[in-house]
Amino acid sequence: MYRPLGALAVLALSTSALAQTAPQTAPAAALNAKLAAPLPADQAAMKAHVLFLASDAMKGREAGSPEFDIAAQYVAAQFYAAGLRPGGDAGGYLQTVPLVSYKAASKGDFVWTGRGAAQPLVFGEDYVPAANGAKAETSVSAPVVFVGYGIDAPQYGQDDYKGVDVRGKIVAYFGGSPARFGGEERAFFGSGGTKAAIAQAKGAVGVITLESPRSAKVRTFAKLAESYATPRMTWANPDGTGKVDAPGAPSLGTVSMAGAAKLFAGAKTPWTRIAKQADSDNAKFKAMPLPGTLTVATKTSFVPAASSNVVGMIPGSDPVVGKEVVVLSAHLDHIGITKPVKGDALNNGALDNAIGIASLIEEAKRFTASGQAPKRTIMFLAVTGEEKGLVGSDYFTNHPTVPLTSIVADVNLDMPILTYRFEDMVVFGAERSTIGPIVQKAVAAIGVGLSPDPMPEEGIFVRSDHFRFVQKGIPAVFLWPGQKGPGKAAVAYFMANNYHKPSDDLSQPILWDQGVRFVDANYRIAREIADGAQRPVWNAGDYFGTLYKGPMAEKAVRK
Repeated sequence: MYRPLGALAVLALSTSALAQTAPQTAPAAALNAKLAAPLPADQAAMKAHVLFLASDAMKGREAGSPEFDIAAQYVAAQFYAAGLRPGGDAGGYLQTVPLVSYKAASKGDFVWTGRGAAQPLVFGEDYVPAANGAKAETSVSAPVVFVGYGIDAPQYGQDDYKGVDVRGKIVAYFGGSPARFGGEERAFFGSGGTKAAIAQAKGAVGVITLESPRSAKVRTFAKLAESYATPRMTWANPDGTGKVDAPGAPSLGTVSMAGAAKLFAGAKTPWTRIAKQADSDNAKFKAMPLPGTLTVATKTSFVPAASSNVVGMIPGSDPVVGKEVVVLSAHLDHIGITKPVKGDALNNGALDNAIGIASLIEEAKRFTASGQAPKRTIMFLAVTGEEKGLVGSDYFTNHPTVPLTSIVADVNLDMPILTYRFEDMVVFGAERSTIGPIVQKAVAAIGVGLSPDPMPEEGIFVRSDHFRFVQKGIPAVFLWPGQKGPGKAAVAYFMANNYHKPSDDLSQPILWDQGVRFVDANYRIAREIADGAQRPVWNAGDYFGTLYKGPMAEKAVRK
């Protein structure tokens, strides 16, 4: 791993100064020689940002850490140097994001009262409790209803609540979603937050997740029990509790297959049959009440923290659409210090997402250097807590520093893998809104084509910060270099060897000229949206545009 003399000093050292440092090992000397090699100014500028943000001194930029705060100040200074106006709190560039870390404070109590006497369930064998980010103490006693995957998706003909009334009940369901769902919708409906929100809307008072033969192969119940008190993070409410997706139907915990056998004893459909069905990609279940009552008591502890989003603005010049805002976003945080890999525990996050932030800064400089003010206002937004669950972007869209109704689009930059000369680009969500033709035109201008999602099974559209804007009805896209030519192998190598690992550092063969091409494409997209005659709208009938009541085209847009 590259270990600079000091994060600030690196940016000031000349080639000759580097040559005068103390003797180095051969690998370190070779790497420093590579870092000191001259580059064109635009490439050097990108590299300089990454040298600072991904240095060891930043300790992985974990949200809530002092090092993240230093990184945020660096981005604010760069926004100032680029000529952006402050868009944060109190006339500054920073928007304070109150955070709270929470975890299970006890092993809890689960008691099942079936047709016989009350039967305490056993921690680590029958159940593992969940922390409730919304309350210090959670106490629920209610009948249990099994609801399959816990999904209500009419477009797929899936209603796991059909025929049952779950008002005032605890619902029990399996994780995941059927394989027949589209990749993005499959990921969306498979998330715990979505399932809990559906349960809450149906009137449930709590949810439990059932272990299945498939989930047990991925992670044993014993391993799950070992990590039951692992802290989680969200943004904090004024009373110090955390924001959760469904406070009225909290997750109470996970019940093992052994525990589920106790809950299903005497049920209309036996657990053995249910478990066998669950070991399938497209299992079909019939909802049914279970013959008993589950009484759960858990405790959660909270530790307050704080972090910041960084917000810079270029005011729109048009008297009519100038108040509309196009957001360009990227996450600044990474995962900090974790379990060592080959003796190294520091996760520098060079590609994830220091280079995305570098792209954001350089894109801002292109706008101000162009001498042509955009018609719509452009916001450059570096968010915290993406690695904690899209926390900073969620806070921003719930506490925007401009009227939420004024935001017309978000273009998100997250982990562009720039270790190869890309021959195409992938824009997740391009087919969902009128941003699609804009990005197609922009990438064509830099000599590449627009390719479809090469890994739809990953559901990437719902997994980065742009999705928090989607949840407010705002059309959004997420950009990546594509996988044509050498791209497929390069992406596969990064994901297998460097993703969320200490090796995501400056030792990677980053091609800075490809960073400049990536910035160029982003700039063209943002410029076209900002200066376009019409604001972006969702294509007619798009699932997420319809679900979140966004502005909708009257008819489908031809591609």
